Amino acid sequence: MTATASEPWPQGAEVSGGGVWPGREAGVGLGSQGAEVSGGGVWPGREAGVGLGSQGAGVSGGHFRRGAEVGLGLQSDKRAGDYARLARRAAEHGFDVLSVFGDLMYQPPIFPLLEMAAATSRVRLGAACLNPYSMAPYEIAGQVAALDLASGGRAYLGLARGTWLDAVGIARPRPLATLEEAAEVVYRLLRGDDSGYEGTVFRLAPGTALRYAVRRPDPPLLLGAWGPKGAALAGRIASEIKVGGSANPAMVKVIGDRVRPGELAAGRAAGDVGVVLGAVTVVDADGGAARARARTEVAMYLAVVAGLDPTADLPRDLVARVSALVDEGRHEEAGRLVPDDVLDLFAFSGTPDQVAAQAQALIDAGARRVEFGTPHGLTDDAGVDLLGTAVLPSLRREPA
Repeated sequence: MTATASEPWPQGAEVSGGGVWPGREAGVGLGSQGAEVSGGGVWPGREAGVGLGSQGAGVSGGHFRRGAEVGLGLQSDKRAGDYARLARRAAEHGFDVLSVFGDLMYQPPIFPLLEMAAATSRVRLGAACLNPYSMAPYEIAGQVAALDLASGGRAYLGLARGTWLDAVGIARPRPLATLEEAAEVVYRLLRGDDSGYEGTVFRLAPGTALRYAVRRPDPPLLLGAWGPKGAALAGRIASEIKVGGSANPAMVKVIGDRVRPGELAAGRAAGDVGVVLGAVTVVDADGGAARARARTEVAMYLAVVAGLDPTADLPRDLVARVSALVDEGRHEEAGRLVPDDVLDLFAFSGTPDQVAAQAQALIDAGARRVEFGTPHGLTDDAGVDLLGTAVLPSLRREPA
């Protein structure tokens, strides 16, 4: 079972609090790094337009770096030692971010993330994503604090509602209220705020606080979301929003437009929240073999993401036919049904030139970060090396 890295949001999910964080006045929300934003989008103690960067330094516009970032997303299905090896290679090649997926029944992301933290010194690291239904917010706070300590302040926090949790008997009621309040609890704990919190889903009794020192009180927050209400929530409280399972440049504007009402409600500048797109990636000198492998991978999650992309015009009955074959375990047959144009909407695949062209199209559309997801190539190591040596150097980090 392969899941998208950031989980899809139901289009009709509710938003709690009328756009205002519980316990705060209108116009005051949790900022992109977990600090309060007030007074027209000015960070406390900072000039307008200057946010907290990935290493805790002021960076104009809240960007982590000048131009787009490029990262790798890894599935947590490997042996001890494999993550460190891949992380070192990725760092040597110049990738900016390493994410580990939080998919059901795979290894908990904290294991590979801690291994990668010990093997690197520069790249940002985080889970994409954790969910507050199977993991309590206090535990999420502990895990991101541990990663931030181990990495010397390079952690980000990824939150999403999760997918397929019904398979383990976990319901997901009120997803937006749950995500919003989970983030509130996490950042209160990281900040050392022991005043107590009474939400509609989560609470902290007065005096409740972490019993250890944290590296930073405000590691950047990423929300995984596709829908308008999830995107608006990201606009109010997140640094980044990730659309997992998409390589479609048209989605960058769609998500930006959906994020904007939340940014404005929080007094933030339009475009302050970075849009991240990530998807299955298979690159190889044999472009045909790479695309065949990618088709098989995409077939397994096409039913989850196809209906979430309002710009996608899929052939009639394609999703039903693909899903029927996947349900029967006929994954390669299902993949062969995926046309080239559909494949390019939901995966990066082909030769290095083909994959680079897809990634560049996202950067030119305004994506803040492009994330190349598992399996990367016909093998992990070959894929990471080819992405690093033949794709990454050819990318312009500024939009055309």
